[in-house]
Amino acid sequence: MPVRYAYGVTAALLLGGSTLTLVTGLPAGAQVAQNDTQQMQNMVPRAGAPASFADLTQQLAPAVVNIATRQRVRVANTNPFAGTPFEDMFGGGQGGAQQGPQTREAQSLGSGFIISADGYVVTNSHVITADGQGEVESITVNMPDGTEYPAKLIGRDAASDLAVLKISSPKPLPFVKFGDSRSARVGDWVIAIGNPFGLGGSVTSGIISAVYRNTGSGSAYDRYLQTDAAINRGNSGGPMFDMKGQVIGINNAIFSPTGGSVGIGFAIPAETAAPIVERLKNGQTIDRGYLGVRIQPLNEDLADSLGIPHRKGEFVQATEPGKPAAAAGIQPGDVVLTVAGKEVSPEQTLSYIVANTAPGSRIPIELIRDGRRMTVTATVGKRPSEEELAQQTFDPSQADDADPMSKPPKQQGEGIAEKALGLSVIPLNAQIARQLGASEDTQGLVVTVVDPSSDAAAKGLQRGDIVLSANYRAITSIAALEETIRGAKSSNRVAVLLRIQRRGAPASYVPVRLR
Repeated sequence: MPVRYAYGVTAALLLGGSTLTLVTGLPAGAQVAQNDTQQMQNMVPRAGAPASFADLTQQLAPAVVNIATRQRVRVANTNPFAGTPFEDMFGGGQGGAQQGPQTREAQSLGSGFIISADGYVVTNSHVITADGQGEVESITVNMPDGTEYPAKLIGRDAASDLAVLKISSPKPLPFVKFGDSRSARVGDWVIAIGNPFGLGGSVTSGIISAVYRNTGSGSAYDRYLQTDAAINRGNSGGPMFDMKGQVIGINNAIFSPTGGSVGIGFAIPAETAAPIVERLKNGQTIDRGYLGVRIQPLNEDLADSLGIPHRKGEFVQATEPGKPAAAAGIQPGDVVLTVAGKEVSPEQTLSYIVANTAPGSRIPIELIRDGRRMTVTATVGKRPSEEELAQQTFDPSQADDADPMSKPPKQQGEGIAEKALGLSVIPLNAQIARQLGASEDTQGLVVTVVDPSSDAAAKGLQRGDIVLSANYRAITSIAALEETIRGAKSSNRVAVLLRIQRRGAPASYVPVRLR
């Protein structure tokens, strides 16, 4: 699968030569079966840059393994002769362009590390089943000395991208232990050992560039250690060690324009991974909390449109009917500030806090609604599976390109809205509502023209969008929109918060800067 966008978070996984786009008291000390902790600590420099990583690497490398899998991946089979007199000759079926789904063999190469002398191995879930689509036929663990072991999949968790394997050996195996990632600091030395591009036993070094980095994926575990140690495809699932030889992260993804390392790698923190690995190892299910909200970070434009400080809280775009957030009274347009007493921030997102809250817990949620602070209490639900979440349609960018509306008269939209927002609008009526796929009783204004140089255009507003509200005020006339714009300017706000309805998508809030 090709990289989907130029600068993307990319799984450090080698799968048939293609790049795939992606996506919590711990035991101290690192051990290998033949060495004690005191020996290792004596090898670590007390201050300054290490003179060499050789001794530390020699002790740790025997516990780092290469993982190879064979999978069957379902693919659609298209008949190239569909619609021609020859279509039935190739099993296409009468008049059908699509044959039934078929499978192809796929291989993947990744990294992992042994966490116990009896052969439990930790890696990434996507190493075992590429992009969640593969059906595993075999897993082979390759030791640094060339010994190969068939491995059994004990458990995998797609949400955290973790998996646990088991191999059997007649003798105790070298192993390493998780460290405490909570004590990691920006600037600390780290080393990564893994299988980049199939080159087993490769070691790279660097420092921790950031702790608890949020990549913007919106997932429950979008909270990584960032490093400039070289991480490439095939490093996925490998360990990131501190200078005590402890696993403080599991290499998971890179940020790259090409799929290769540019010095921005991400690792799952040990504090997140260790308890999940323990539950998988014991055959236990991973239950996570769930509220049923669609949220987005409170960026500068959103904060300015609301008149509140930056980088504090997250904005609720939509709530899922019947789920805990809606039942607690949370509404679209709310800004969530704290959850269960924990401040919501880019480093500690709402998704992360809720996912790590036990289902059934009753938690207070502090929020801002239309400028007023308030607190609601929600009973946390159980997070659906990743497959179930993928079926939810929460993508406001999927608009119908066909726009049946005729262009507005020239005199329309030459007032405040066009000058301040770059939008020409007309009142919505029942006929236009039907053309746009909205209910006939929908009230608002229809966007007919968007100035390509405006912030509205940069935010993706387009012809056919329906403006439902501005700064939380229902908009049923052009005069009402203009009055809201004047009010925002008199309050020294530099943006207006519009609620936009688009065909085939839920209503979303969009902050548009005034000009």
